[in-house]
Parts: sequence; C-alpha cells; structure tokens
Amino acid sequence: MENKDYLKDIQDIKQMMSQSTQFISLSGLSGILAGIYALIGAFYVNYLIENHQGYYITLESYTFELIVLTAFVVLVASLVTAYIMTVNKSKKVGENMWNNSSKRLLINFAIPLFTGGIFALLLLRHGYYGLIAPITLLFYGLACVNASKYTLRDVRYLGITEIILGLLAVEFSGYGLYFWVLGFGVCHILYGGMMYYKYDRK
Repeated sequence: MENKDYLKDIQDIKQMMSQSTQFISLSGLSGILAGIYALIGAFYVNYLIENHQGYYITLESYTFELIVLTAFVVLVASLVTAYIMTVNKSKKVGENMWNNSSKRLLINFAIPLFTGGIFALLLLRHGYYGLIAPITLLFYGLACVNASKYTLRDVRYLGITEIILGLLAVEFSGYGLYFWVLGFGVCHILYGGMMYYKYDRK
C-alpha cells in the first residue's frame, strides 16, 4: 500500500513539474480555423493567378498587392483567433496566460518565424518567387519544433511535417502553392483536430 502511495506521489510531482515548464493551453480548434483560413486564402490566390492579365506577376502589379493583402489577412485572422481561444482555454484550465512557459514558448517560436519572414521578403525583393512557399514552410516548421519544448508534443510533429513539405516544395518548385495548401491548410486542420480530440474535449 505504501509503495502504491509512493509511486502516486512521484507521478503527481512529475506532472506538476511538467505543467510548470510547459504551456498547455494551446487550442486545437484555433489550429483547425487557421487551416480553414489558409485554404480560403490559397483558393483566392489561385483565382487571382489564373485571372491575372499578363504573363508575369510583377511586384508593382495589382494582382501581387492583392496576394500580399490576402496573406496578411490570413495571418492576422489566425493570430487573433489563436489568441482569443488560448485565453479562453487558459481560464478554463486555470492556467495563467502570461507565465514563464508561455513567454519562453513565444520567444522560441518567434525567432525562427521572424527570421524566415525576413528571409522570404529578401527573396521576394530579388525575384526568387519560387522559393517563397518552401521558405515559409521550412521556417514555420523550425519555429514549431523549436517551441515544442515548452508546449504540447504534437506541435513538434506538426513542425517536422512542415519541414518535410518545405523540402519537397523545393524539389517540386512549380507546385509551391499546393504544398503551401497542404502545410498551412490541411496539416493545421488535421493536427488541430487531433489536439482538440486529445486535449480540449473535456
């Protein structure tokens, strides 16, 4: 009997230590919605490309401005949705939104993400359009892997999947938009659904 109590105490201590170093309030539903936003944005971008007047889409063209605006709207909508749902889940599980774990998570996620964003803008400036989709997938994947130490393990697997898709997008450079749809649309929906099923249905 004493051994069972002792093992239970050890398990409780391990769980408390894990919760103190990991931010567990990420919402799976926000991942699903982010994937839906990405799919809608990608289909609209594909529509813009197919209906573009002219052979090339230049940086000065109206079509390019609409593509950038679409990407910005998808990004902002995803971030706002993730923030709102994370705040709500934090309240439900009794976790402080801005604790040491969430701060470490944000920093470790932001460094590769912003690096990739700046790199993508530089490639865009120099006309390497075919590498934009692979670069965003690769650095987003690296950001997920880097931040996964401070949150749910599923984020690590999402990151690895994004990295693989980014490498494939380099090899098959003419299909960048399709890989972008898989990475930011389909994968977010699948992993978000898994996380919702495992952690949020309580």
